[in-house]
Amino acid sequence: MSLIPFVKAEGLGNDFLVVDLRPGRPAAGLTAALDPEVVRALCDRHFGVGADGVLAILPGELGDARMRVINADGSEAEMCGNGIRCVAKVLYDRDPALRRPVLRIDTGAGLLTCQIEGDGVRAETVTVEMGRPQLDPPTIPVAAPSGQRLVRHALRVADREFLLTPVSMGNPHAVIFVEEAGADLRALAETFGRCIEHDAFFPRRTNVEFARVRSGPAGAAIDLVVWERGCGITLACGTGACATVVAACLEKRVAPGEEIPVSLPGGTLFIRVASPQDVRSTDYPGVSMRGPAQIVFEATIDPSQIRRPSTL
Repeated sequence: MSLIPFVKAEGLGNDFLVVDLRPGRPAAGLTAALDPEVVRALCDRHFGVGADGVLAILPGELGDARMRVINADGSEAEMCGNGIRCVAKVLYDRDPALRRPVLRIDTGAGLLTCQIEGDGVRAETVTVEMGRPQLDPPTIPVAAPSGQRLVRHALRVADREFLLTPVSMGNPHAVIFVEEAGADLRALAETFGRCIEHDAFFPRRTNVEFARVRSGPAGAAIDLVVWERGCGITLACGTGACATVVAACLEKRVAPGEEIPVSLPGGTLFIRVASPQDVRSTDYPGVSMRGPAQIVFEATIDPSQIRRPSTL
């Protein structure tokens, strides 16, 4: 198997191997990097490089480039909020032809615009226009009839009932606001995340958010732990932060139009849901996400040399 060149990048600790498959770029034509078995080997944190997934940069059909997201378990995700910031940074930092303040990137959730703040050489902060969340059950998807928004929907998992609000940000999310004072969000994610992810109510599985709204120095803020579909608990999830603020607006916990700090284990993202223009619409106003991305290192690897762990 050929050596695969990659860039290790992270957004608030949500880390990825970015492989540029475009013609003339380092990994041009090395589609083996998208093979689920290869991705699982690369992402293994003990036997491989270690990552939450592989991000492939491909030629753009409508935009400047296209992003594919392969989770650490080899499954493909439609979208990744931290991932698109990492891809935007790699494009800005490593491709002089794309070193400009606005980049448009094709994703499984559509064409998204990234506004980049940098020094003309390196991107520092990326604001992504994440588009409109989808709230109609079949488009999320969840196993419920079309034409209604599910807000604080009761779901029993194991020995506990949760009230969740389903939201799609191009990928499915189940947002749960935890009311109990002192409840450990991470412990809840560790105990119930996998069960909810695989519940039959979610035909394509789901990401699961455990959140708490609190008063911050400048208004409302949200603490959040995310169980990511195909990854488990990660240090940050961009689409999860966006879905959580949308759900908080739907549940009237925060107001649209305000930029809400969302604190995740890896750091803070800033999410804004635009003020509604038509409350009768089945769509919801657009969402923007602001946060950092960093390049950690670059290297090449021969996946065939990665030792597979014992199954014992």
